[in-house]
Amino acid sequence: MLYNTLARRRETFRPIRPPDVGLYTCGPTVYSTAHIGNLRTYIFEDVLRRTLEFNGYRVTHGMNVTDVGHLVGDEDFAEDKIDVAARAEHKNPLEMAQMYEVQFFEDLKKLNVARPHTVTRATDAIAEQLEIISRLFAKGFAYQDEFAIYFDTTKLTDYGKLAGQELQEKRVGARAEVVVDFGKKNPQDFALWFFLAGRYKNHILHWPSPWGEGFPGWHLECSAISRKILGQPFDIHTGGVDHIGTHHTNEIAQSEAAFGLPLANYWLHGEFLILPDKRMGKSEGNKITLQEVIDRRIHPLAFRYLVLQTHYRQKLTFNWEALEAAQRGLLNLWLQVDTSRQTAKIGCAEYEHRFRVAVNDDLNTPRALAVVHEMLGSTYPWSAKLQSLTAFERVLGLGLTPTAERNHFVPLDEAANRTVVGLITRREQARAERDFKTSDQLREQINSVLKKRGYLLEDTSEGPKVVPTIDALTEG
Repeated sequence: MLYNTLARRRETFRPIRPPDVGLYTCGPTVYSTAHIGNLRTYIFEDVLRRTLEFNGYRVTHGMNVTDVGHLVGDEDFAEDKIDVAARAEHKNPLEMAQMYEVQFFEDLKKLNVARPHTVTRATDAIAEQLEIISRLFAKGFAYQDEFAIYFDTTKLTDYGKLAGQELQEKRVGARAEVVVDFGKKNPQDFALWFFLAGRYKNHILHWPSPWGEGFPGWHLECSAISRKILGQPFDIHTGGVDHIGTHHTNEIAQSEAAFGLPLANYWLHGEFLILPDKRMGKSEGNKITLQEVIDRRIHPLAFRYLVLQTHYRQKLTFNWEALEAAQRGLLNLWLQVDTSRQTAKIGCAEYEHRFRVAVNDDLNTPRALAVVHEMLGSTYPWSAKLQSLTAFERVLGLGLTPTAERNHFVPLDEAANRTVVGLITRREQARAERDFKTSDQLREQINSVLKKRGYLLEDTSEGPKVVPTIDALTEG
């Protein structure tokens, strides 16, 4: 079951050509470093892809990268984000965009978010975007003035259906236009192509077209790129909730008007990550990057763990205390995995069934994590638990297998991590052999490393755990 924004209800997922699934995720606008609010959406989309694959589907995953045409605001005086940032940094816009694109995918890798099978930049799909404009002109959905080519929203009877809005309810149908353009027929009409005129007469990036030199509007690229990668219609289109009312609404309008077919059958949207007072965003000036998380000696996968504790369709209020608690919980999961010397043979069927039911219920990761913790506290042998954890890892992506790579293991650095895990493994072996003198000596060695970082080793019924000291908790 998946919640389909277009239908405004949960629906049983039925792909067009099973077992193949076409998945499209709206990619980054690469004018700045992504913040963790952006990254929450990509974690949700990664869990969706993993869940589909967990259920035996063959997923083809496509994504765009916006390196031209995404405007700054929702009024008629906006500028292109790439153009503005390039001028401010005194860089070529495409070189700057590629720099932030590389940084973006490095962040995804640290979060165990799988790279899409096909990634296409907006600037590499200009021909496909011009083809759509030609079709819209031929079918009477497009018109132009001296500043831009627009989509005529009044010609589409169900415009706004994704957001459940009637046409007259929509105040603005585009992120922004060129200038205060009195040639635009309707305030909700949106730009398909900007000419080198008005504010954009000196725009750095531009291409020839049958109607004049210029560059594409933001919405057009996703229609062109998703069709190029997946065909039309395809199965699932995703993005953040902020895309529902404008960007995705306009994608649907231009794609369906041009080709007479639905764009996608299922539309999934992730909610905001917010701070206590307001949403996080680049425009709000309150963004927190993944590097800032790492600089605080917090593992990137602790952020993923935190995200999975809240359903993707619910707002997640961020604070550092919650992230630090998530890190402690994840660290203890890793220690249980790393100190096990048993070989996985057969899993915990009861818990695997409940886990599958949870993730198939509109990606209910909070319930899935509850199943994981309940299983770890059960009386099943560790070998069975480890087998099930290996299955759960396929969806969760939290490094829950003995061979998982976990870069920047924190609160320890990489060398200290190897030391501590090695000492804990030796100590567990000594305890199993009832060599308590060696066990006590190893415990002292472990704590000598951990204390410097505000942590201690604690023996529990579920195995050794690393816990913060009282001083560390007070300082936090």
